[in-house]
Amino acid sequence: MTTAIATATDNLEKVGYLDLQVDPELDLVAEIERLKEEKNAIILAHYYQESEIQDIADYIGDSLGLSQKAAETDADIIVFAGVHFMAETAKMLSPEKKVLLPDLKAGCSLADSCPPHLFRKFKEKYPDAMVVSYINCTAELKTLTDICCTSTNSVHIIESIPEDKRIIFAPDRNLGAYLRKKTGRDLILWNGTCMVHEIFSHEKITKLRLRYPEALLIAHPECEAHILEEADFIGSTTGLLNYTKQSPANEFIVATEVGILHQMELASPGKKFIPAPPNNTCACNECPHMKRNTLEKLYLCMEYEQPEIILEDWIIEQGVKSIDRMLEISEKAGLGLKKD
Repeated sequence: MTTAIATATDNLEKVGYLDLQVDPELDLVAEIERLKEEKNAIILAHYYQESEIQDIADYIGDSLGLSQKAAETDADIIVFAGVHFMAETAKMLSPEKKVLLPDLKAGCSLADSCPPHLFRKFKEKYPDAMVVSYINCTAELKTLTDICCTSTNSVHIIESIPEDKRIIFAPDRNLGAYLRKKTGRDLILWNGTCMVHEIFSHEKITKLRLRYPEALLIAHPECEAHILEEADFIGSTTGLLNYTKQSPANEFIVATEVGILHQMELASPGKKFIPAPPNNTCACNECPHMKRNTLEKLYLCMEYEQPEIILEDWIIEQGVKSIDRMLEISEKAGLGLKKD
């Protein structure tokens, strides 16, 4: 357990938060709206959250974009309905604001697959290499990173580095393999993955495509290579959403976490969206960490202002440099991400 999580958990135990129950007759939506106004708070919801949380959020989107939106507001409190690393990023970009996460145990299999103390030893094997890390990593890993990237700008970030410079890419090996293919660079890959994006079944998707011959397969680059090779379009979560809005196609098989289908259906009510099936009978195309957040937990965290994301100053100061460097490169390239 990290220092930040341990401290926040101690605070929860002191106020008895972990044992609280919500009155089932309480109008949670009305109460949350009241608390937003009273506490000058904003709610950020990642695309993978339950639809009822998305519907009450002030901003819906990908993790970095949400943190940037929050930094631009005059809110005193940021409530991040997402996972732990996303709330950490929001804290890094808005250190003066209080950042809350409805469920402190909402982690991330990808971020957890790259423990900073082990990555530090891995990095020491390649002292001449530059580290590029996917934004979906912990705040502490960002302190060991030269440049962050998103799934949208990752190709450009890699191509911005001189060809004679070795590059370590962390933590996602599938995104790293995709970048190897796209850029031709011999990246040194950390062996991390996202449990959701590794679970899609090639056989079941093939059967779906036979059932829906007009459907386009769209996939997130965190998926395995055998899925990406079959995809009609590969993009970030926002990229997938925008593609479905603009495409003349009416049917899509979507290979990413199923939470995004809610926004796709709202944006294109006349189109059909089919979640790509996992390779077993479980609901593994749902992120169990994302789904830990509920309206009840959202209400409680706003009422008691816990759990709070707490980061040490040195982590914020050192970690944010990798994000700033990414934003500088992206802004120069006109990719839409800007550094304040």
